[in-house]
Amino acid sequence: MEKRACLSCKLLLVLLSGFSSIFVIVNSQATPSEDVAVMLDLKKSLNVPDSLGWSDPDPCNWNHVGCSDEKRITRIQVGRQNLLGTLPSNLQNLTQLERLELQWNNISGPLPSLSGLSSLQVIMLTGNRFTSIPSDFFSGLSSLQAVEIDSNPFSSWVIPESIKNASALQNFSANSANISGSIPDFFGSDAFPGLTILHLAFNKLEGELPASFAGSQIQSLWLNGQMSEAKLTGRVDVIQNMTSVKDVWLHSNAFTGPLPDFTGLKDLQVLSVRDNSFTGPVPMSLINLESLSVVNLTNNLFQGPMPEFKSSVFVDMTKDSNSFCLPSPGDCDSRVNTLLLIVKSMGYPRRFAQSWKGNDPCADWIGITCIQGNITVVNFQKMGLTGTISPEFSSLKSLQRLVLDDNNLTGSIPEELTTLPALKELDVSNNLLSGKIPLFKSNVMLNTKGNPDIGKEVSSSTSPGSPSTVPSANAGSGSGGDSGNSGKKSSKMTGVIVFSVIGGVLLILLIGLLSLCLYKKKQKRFSRVQSPNAMVIHPRHSGSDNESVKITVAGSSVSVGALSETHTIPASEQGDIQMVEAGNMVISIQVLRNVTNNFSEDNILGQGGFGVVYKGELHDGTKIAVKRMESGAISGKGLTEFKSEIAVLTKVRHRHLVALLGYCLDGNEKLLVYEFMPQGTLSRHLFNWADEGLKPLAWTKRLTIALDVARGVEYLHGLAHQSFIHRDLKPSNILLGDDMRAKVADFGLVRLAPEGKGSIETRIAGTFGYLAPEYAVTGRVTTKVDVFSFGVILMEIITGRKALDDSQPEESMHLVTWFRRMHLNKDSFRKAIDPTIDLDEETLASISTVAELAGHCCAREPYQRPDMGHAVNVLSSLVELWKPTDQNPEDIYGIDLEMSLPQVLQKWQAFEGRSNLESSSSSLLPSLDNTQTSIPTRPYGFAESFTSADGR
Repeated sequence: MEKRACLSCKLLLVLLSGFSSIFVIVNSQATPSEDVAVMLDLKKSLNVPDSLGWSDPDPCNWNHVGCSDEKRITRIQVGRQNLLGTLPSNLQNLTQLERLELQWNNISGPLPSLSGLSSLQVIMLTGNRFTSIPSDFFSGLSSLQAVEIDSNPFSSWVIPESIKNASALQNFSANSANISGSIPDFFGSDAFPGLTILHLAFNKLEGELPASFAGSQIQSLWLNGQMSEAKLTGRVDVIQNMTSVKDVWLHSNAFTGPLPDFTGLKDLQVLSVRDNSFTGPVPMSLINLESLSVVNLTNNLFQGPMPEFKSSVFVDMTKDSNSFCLPSPGDCDSRVNTLLLIVKSMGYPRRFAQSWKGNDPCADWIGITCIQGNITVVNFQKMGLTGTISPEFSSLKSLQRLVLDDNNLTGSIPEELTTLPALKELDVSNNLLSGKIPLFKSNVMLNTKGNPDIGKEVSSSTSPGSPSTVPSANAGSGSGGDSGNSGKKSSKMTGVIVFSVIGGVLLILLIGLLSLCLYKKKQKRFSRVQSPNAMVIHPRHSGSDNESVKITVAGSSVSVGALSETHTIPASEQGDIQMVEAGNMVISIQVLRNVTNNFSEDNILGQGGFGVVYKGELHDGTKIAVKRMESGAISGKGLTEFKSEIAVLTKVRHRHLVALLGYCLDGNEKLLVYEFMPQGTLSRHLFNWADEGLKPLAWTKRLTIALDVARGVEYLHGLAHQSFIHRDLKPSNILLGDDMRAKVADFGLVRLAPEGKGSIETRIAGTFGYLAPEYAVTGRVTTKVDVFSFGVILMEIITGRKALDDSQPEESMHLVTWFRRMHLNKDSFRKAIDPTIDLDEETLASISTVAELAGHCCAREPYQRPDMGHAVNVLSSLVELWKPTDQNPEDIYGIDLEMSLPQVLQKWQAFEGRSNLESSSSSLLPSLDNTQTSIPTRPYGFAESFTSADGR
C-alpha cells in the first residue's frame, strides 16, 4: 500500500509540474495586442510629440519602430529625439524586441528590468538621466551583443554576474555610469569570446586589473579617470598578454610598478598612462612598436633615460613630470644604470623613483652614500621592500656597507656579493631569505638573523620554518648565535651524517637503476606495434595516479570529440594485451623525421591552432602532409581534437574529404599524416592569389569547387555510416589538388550529429565570421551550422572578399550583412562580384543562382536554411554536364541499335572472343563497380554497414 501511495504522489507531482510548465509557457508568450499595449504605455510615459509620427493605432506603422511579419515589435530606435519622461515597467513584455535605442534624450527615472528578453541584441541608453539600474537588468539577455549606457546618473551599482549569460557580447560601454567595486574577473575570452570593446572610464572602480584580461580579444580598453578614493591600483603586467588590443586608456588612476613588455602587442596604436605612479624605465619594446601612434606618459615616476619615439608618434610627456636622469634623450650615468638594475629585482619601488632624480646618485639620493663620487654605502633599511637581492650589487666596487634589514626580501643571498673587494658589512636580518649562505671573507660582518629559512634550500615541499637539511658554513656569523656549546657532540655526529648521506645516495642510485631497467622493459613490450583502432596512453603521459595502461578504443560506437570506450588494464596484466598489426595505420616517428628533414622550416606548409603542417615524401614517392601537435596543445582541447581527427577520418572516406593515411604516437609527439594537396588552401586562391603569383579562379572552377565542398559536407551529414557536423568550414580548411578539385580538411572540431532534428550543446568553437548566430549565442549545434558556414563560403567565392575584413569600413566589415545589402538590387550586386571574374550573361545568371542559394544558407533561423543535399542539387545543375558526342547509328562494334539483346550478345562474343567472356562472370556489367567510385575501397577495420552507395 505504501508503494502505491508513493507512486500516486509521484504521478500527481508530475501532472502538477506539467500543468505549471504549460501555464508558464502560455504566460510567457506575448501577443501582438500585448505589444500594442506596451507601445501605447511607452508613448504616454515619454510624452511623445505628434511630430515623431506615432499617431497611427498600429505601432508597426510608427516612425523609428520595426516589426516582424507576425506584427511583433522588434526595434525601437528613437535616439536624439529630445524625449522626456520615463520608461514603463512593462517594457520586458516585448519578448521579440531586438534593438532598444534611446540614446541622447532626457529620459529619467529608474530603468525597468529587461530580464528574459532573449532576442534583445542592442541596448543604447547613453546620454540620458536614468537614476538606477535593477540588479536583474541583464538576466536572460542571451542574444545581447552591444550595451551602451554611458553618461547616466545611476545610483551606485556593480556589474552583475548575470551578464555572463550574454556570451555573444561584443561591446560593453559604461563610461560615467557610477559603477563601483572591482572590475569583474570574467571579461576574458572564456565568458566573452567576441568582446572587443570594454569602456568603463569615469566610474568608481577600485582594485587591480583582472587576470582574465590575458588572452582576451579586447581591442579597446578604457579604464581612465576613476573617481573612487583608492582608484585602480597595482601593476598592469596583464596588458602584455592582450595581443588584440589597439587602444589602452589607463590615465588618472593609481597604477604602480614598471610598464610590461609590449613586444606581442602588434596592433597597439594608443597608450595613455599619464597621471599614475608608474616607475622604472620606459621599455624599448614600447618605443620600437611599429603600430604606435599616440602615447601619454606625463605625471608618472618613470626612470632611466628619456625615451625617444619615432617622429610619427604623438607624445604627451611634459618636461620634469617624471624622474628621468636627463631632461632630454641621452645615456644615463653608469652608476644610475647600475642602481636601476639593482632595484629592478625589487619591482622599482615608488619611494626610490620619487627620490632618485637627476643623473648623479651621490646628490642626495635616498639610501645612497658616496665618497668622492664612489658609492660606499647602500642603506635600504626598513623600506618595505619586496622581491630579491640583485647580483648587480657586485658592480658597485667601492661598496663598503650594504644594509637591507627589516624588509620582506625573499630568495637567497647572491654568491656575487662575495666578490665585492671593499665590503665590510652585510646586514640582511629580519627578511624572508632562504638558501645557502655564501662564504664571505673573514673581515665581513654578516648578520642573517631573523630569516627563519636561512641556510635551507626551500622548495615547494618545504614550508618556512621546517627543519633544514643543508647546514651553512657561517649561518651564525655576526648574529650573536652560540656556536661553541656542543662542539664535541657535533664532531661525533659528523661521521654519522656523512655515512648516512653516502648510504642514502647509493640507495637512491640503486633504486633509479632498477626503475630504469623496468621502464626499458615495459617500453620494449609496448612499442612493438600500435593498432589503428587503439590509442595507448602510458602512465607517465596520462596524468593518472595509478600504474595502469589506458587503452582507448575507437570502435564502431565512437563518440567524436572524445573516443568513447576506455578499458583500464592493471599493470600485472599488461603482457596479455594483444596489439593488432594487420591494416596498421601507425607510422613511426623516425620515418616522419626522415621524410620531413627533421621537421625542417623549409617544409612547412602552414600553421593552425594546434600545430604546424609539414610536407614530406615517403620512400615510395607518396607525398604526404604531416600535422605535428605543439607540445603545449597535447592536453585539453588540443588532445581532444587530435583524437577527433583520428576517430572521424578512420570512420569516413569520400573523394571530397582529405584522407588520413596514418598517425604517430610517440611520447609527447602526436602527429597526423594526410594525403598531400599540392595546390594548398582555397583561401590562397581566393584572397592571396596576387601575392603568391597565382591566376585568379575562373567562375567555372569556383563553381566546381563549391560543388565538391557541398558533396563532401553532404556526405558527412547524412550519407556516411554515422552523421557528423564539421563546425569549422572555411576556405583555409578546403584543400585543392593539382586538378583544382576540392577536399574538406581539418576534422578536429567534428561532432556526432544528434538523431532526428535535435541539437546538442557544445563548447563554442570555430571561426568568427563563419559561426551561425544560434551557435555563437547558445552553443547548441545542428547540421545547419555547417550550412551557414557553407553559405558564407559561397559569398566569398562570389565576391573574393573575406568573411571578416578589418580593412573595410565598419558597415562593410562583416561579409554576410554587406552581401545581403548588396544583393537587394541588380546594380549593386553586380558591383559586389569579384572583378577578376569574366562576366557574360550566362555567368551572371549562374552567379545570381549561387547568390540566392548563399542567402538561403545564411538565413538567421536554422529551419529556414536548406540541407546540403539541396545545395548539391542546385550547384550540380549549374556545372557543365556531360553530353554524348554525335556518333554513327552503329558504334565501333558494328552493333545495330535495332538488334535484339541475344543478337547483340552474340556479336559481342564474336568481337571479343568467348574466352574473355568466360574469364569473368561480371565482365558483362563492367560499369556496376564504378557506381561507387566516389568512395575509396573500405579500409581495414571498417564496419560492414558502411555501404553508402551514393557518396555523390
